[in-house]
Amino acid sequence: MLCVPILQASNRPRADPDWASYTLGVFICLSCSGIHRNIPQVSKVKSIRLDAWEEAQVEFMASHGNDAARDAYESKVPPFYYRPTSSDCQLLREQWIRAKYERLEFTHPEKQEPYSAGYREGSLWKRGRDNGQFLSRKFVLTEREGSLKYFNRNDAKEPKAVMKIEHLNATFQPAKIGHPHGLQITYLKDNSTRNIFVYHEDGKEIVDWFNALRAARFHYLQVAFPGASDADLVPKLSRNYLKEGYMEKTGPKQTEGFRKRWFTMDDRRLMYFKDPLDAFARGEVFIGSRESGYTVLDGLPPSTQGHHWPHGITIVTPERRFLLACETESEQRAWMEAFRKVVDRPMLPQEYAVEAHFKHKP
Repeated sequence: MLCVPILQASNRPRADPDWASYTLGVFICLSCSGIHRNIPQVSKVKSIRLDAWEEAQVEFMASHGNDAARDAYESKVPPFYYRPTSSDCQLLREQWIRAKYERLEFTHPEKQEPYSAGYREGSLWKRGRDNGQFLSRKFVLTEREGSLKYFNRNDAKEPKAVMKIEHLNATFQPAKIGHPHGLQITYLKDNSTRNIFVYHEDGKEIVDWFNALRAARFHYLQVAFPGASDADLVPKLSRNYLKEGYMEKTGPKQTEGFRKRWFTMDDRRLMYFKDPLDAFARGEVFIGSRESGYTVLDGLPPSTQGHHWPHGITIVTPERRFLLACETESEQRAWMEAFRKVVDRPMLPQEYAVEAHFKHKP
């Protein structure tokens, strides 16, 4: 048996993880090692530092490595397919590993049919807008029509809602939804954000839906921006929120008491809700760039009253000031960082049209 130092091969990834799959020849982190252990027919795992290694296993690792595995198992990943990072939820990371090594989806493109066909139909558990109960609903994604629809009954002729791919986003929210496969889908209805919350008991099913939505968005954007490269389009397929959490806010006259609300920073839209799972926001604030007269200030005006939480933030827009308060200093810092990222970013031409709509809202 050989000890660990022999495994200091040049093909180890820069993160220097402490685990390895000695049947695939890849080095992995502790979190991913647990996923690999769940597919023992494909991947067998050992600790680099704690387990004993046979000479043949060390030689196998030295002759393979992560780069070789990437070439072999990721040779045909579609550009729209979401590649998770270490900060993504367990479900996305697990299904990525299973897709690569267990189902061989990226070496055999015909296995990508569930999310690359341009049409998808099936049932998802959807949270009711008013009663909060999850009920099975039929969903149909049609790339040709550029829409995602859902129906209250399988035999219903007319959809309950039609969501245009152009204005659609999807992001996994397991903690918020209370299910490890929870997916939040947002779209614009009359230029206001509408949220729906869904899940499927099967992890592969919900991740296939997620990637099917990204595929539909990708093909829509290819038509809308014919000169754009894949690298330009991929970041626009879906987005995680810059920041979410509770803050207090007061009204436009700044004489009302502060109320606790759930806030979501989605690109340049700051939305606030009474409850994190509300279908519609109580209000939305457009946050433009510094050049357009937007800024974020630490603290509240000295005369401010009525807030229970001590750590204030003032958002200055060309029209008015929004006064917010955070419970802790660390939350305030995190929100300030998120707001400043938005304010420091120059506005795109299409964002001026969104800003104009906000200015003309009653």
